[in-house]
Amino acid sequence: MTRFVCSLFLLACSPLLWADTAGHPVTLWRAEGTTNAVYLLGSIHLLRAEDHPLPTVIDAAYEDAEVLVMELDMDDLDAAAMQQLFNENGVLRDGTTLEDLMGERLYAQAETAAEAIDIPIEMLAQSEPWLAAITVEMMALYRIGFNPMLGVEMHMTSKAVGDGKPVEGLELAQEQLQFLDGLSLQAQRDMLLQTLEESANMGETIDEMIRAWRYGDIDTLESGLLDSFGEHRELHDVLVTQRNIRWVQQIDELLDEKDDYLVIVGAMHLVGAEGVPNLLAEKGVQIRQLSEPPGLR
Repeated sequence: MTRFVCSLFLLACSPLLWADTAGHPVTLWRAEGTTNAVYLLGSIHLLRAEDHPLPTVIDAAYEDAEVLVMELDMDDLDAAAMQQLFNENGVLRDGTTLEDLMGERLYAQAETAAEAIDIPIEMLAQSEPWLAAITVEMMALYRIGFNPMLGVEMHMTSKAVGDGKPVEGLELAQEQLQFLDGLSLQAQRDMLLQTLEESANMGETIDEMIRAWRYGDIDTLESGLLDSFGEHRELHDVLVTQRNIRWVQQIDELLDEKDDYLVIVGAMHLVGAEGVPNLLAEKGVQIRQLSEPPGLR
């Protein structure tokens, strides 16, 4: 997976099988409140069976937390309702086509890139460019064995449901789709073209990024996940920066509660100067990155 695609959706990178080394950091932080703690876990949204088990320090944070908080309230999501939201926000119904929105020159580029990865672009004819980009990426990921049911959110949601732990959301599904649907047409075009072109080489950076995630290598994550937004400031501002700012306010409020919380968001939201941990630290919150205990997997 290319760095832009990984950045945009943080989309599960599949590791080689390796043994964790003693005491290595993890993409997980603990923020100290007056009477509680809030853990911040960077997520990989899709994984494979061989990508499990997760580091044990993640399990420990889960056990310590009374409440899980994710980007969406995962245990209350309704698949039919979600599909309806995608149809309402991303499907063209007025006779306009994807080709019309891309324009002749850019659509020709998209056709060539789609043919190279064996995706029939005509199947996307009624999709807005942002929805077409998501569809392309999901198809490419499924082809190489990734599954959202094995991703961090679904894995932790399944545990929470089984244990009777409440799951809450930072955003509504409608809000998330509106972030994408509200992007300028040029930003959506860029998103689709780059997703198509980079899906051809999806395997090239997968191991590097998942290793960086698993071993808490923040410098590599920052360069891999954020630097690719350099020419896409609108995408970065809408999908990352502004959401981080809102989430910091919500998390800061959680630090006044009695319960401990485990907050799980895409890993790109936790790195860089505008990442959630850094923004919390700037507000005076005591926060530290956690490590896998020595001698464990």
